[in-house]
Amino acid sequence: MSHSSHCAPAWDTSCAGRPADLSPLETSHLGAHLALCGALRGPWERAVASGAWLQAFVAQHVVTAAVLAMVLAGLVSLVR
Repeated sequence: MSHSSHCAPAWDTSCAGRPADLSPLETSHLGAHLALCGALRGPWERAVASGAWLQAFVAQHVVTAAVLAMVLAGLVSLVR
């Protein structure tokens, strides 16, 4: 059994009919917010972010990371 509605959808997007582009004022506020957040970060947050980036990089480049690890191990064994 199907049910059809006689009413048209009654919803609007958040831009309310205007273009969904960022205004220069919004871009400026976003830049100020990101600058403040960056200034509030300490060394621990930077280390965690760097670790997350490294983990994502290695996950995307498994073969390359394995080859680099083997080359590094070979260089270390030659130095000894």
